[in-house]
This record gives sequence, C-alpha cells and structure tokens, in this order.
Amino acid sequence: MSTGLRQRLGELSTRAGLYLRGGAPGNNPAMNAIRRLFLAALVLLPPQTLLAQDLPVKFDPARDAAADVATATAAAKAQRKRVLVDVGGEWCPWCHIMDRFVAANADVKKLRDDNYVWVKVNWSPQNKNEALLSRWPRIKGYPHLFVLDGDGRLVHSQDTGDLESGNDYDKEKFVAFLRKYRNP
Repeated sequence: MSTGLRQRLGELSTRAGLYLRGGAPGNNPAMNAIRRLFLAALVLLPPQTLLAQDLPVKFDPARDAAADVATATAAAKAQRKRVLVDVGGEWCPWCHIMDRFVAANADVKKLRDDNYVWVKVNWSPQNKNEALLSRWPRIKGYPHLFVLDGDGRLVHSQDTGDLESGNDYDKEKFVAFLRKYRNP
C-alpha cells in the first residue's frame, strides 16, 4: 500500500472515529445519527471506490500525477477495469472538446465509465510530469490517451487525432477505440 493511500485511509478513519464518538463539531443527536448512518455506508464501500473519487476532473499541474495513476490502477484492478490516462492541459482546446464530447454522448460516457478508470495527467510548462510520462511512448500531440491494465502495464498508446472528425470527435471511432481496449 502506498504512503499516500495509507495517509488518506488514516485521515478517513480518524474522521470516522471522531464522528462516531460524537466528537465532531456540534453534538446534535439527530446529526450524530445521520453521521453514523453515513459512515456505516462508507464502511461498506470498497476503499478503491473512495480513492477513485479523489482523481482529478481537471488537468492540475500541482497534483502528483504518479500517485493519481497508481490510485487509478488500484481502482481498475479491484473493479476489473482498465485505466485510461488522459494527458493534456487546461490550455488545450482539444482536451476540452473531448470532455464535452464524452459528456454530450451518454452512451460513450457509459462505455468509458463501465470499462475504464479515467485519470487526467497534466502536461504544461508548469509541470510536464516527465518522470511519469517517460514510462510510455513519446506523445506527439494533446490530448493523448494511454490504456493501462490493472497492473499498470501499457496496453495501448492512442493519438486522439485519429479519433477526430472535423471540429469534434468521431463517435464511431471513439466507441470502437473504447471497445477494442476494454478488459477482455
């Protein structure tokens, strides 16, 4: 278990202990009952579900990309999925076009979410994440997608230019890509 994972789980258990003992701010009995129910539900969730929710939804140069990919890989292994590493930046227009494309196509989003743990890795002048990205083939343009298995091994390197059509992404090509590299 990584140090970051241990630290996050320790924080969660400390908070849970405070809430369950009623030591959290406010000693309202009704709120304490609600907290206990909520925490009981959290205990039933697998840890990788909680950790996968901590993955970035934007390209953030301040994040530890290697830790994010490790979290995504652990979640993917536990859920029998693959990891989809989305490399780009907030400066990248095609990165935003891809986000909008996935959000606008419920079937594409479902196919992605059912088969992959999606993780964004920043590439920008502020943080090129060279140590992490040097593990995989050189990127020619952004966004770029890497498919990893549940052990973090590279399955495929995808130039997203091949998935474009005009000023958007081609739904047929994008779906074919997602289907081709999902877990067998």
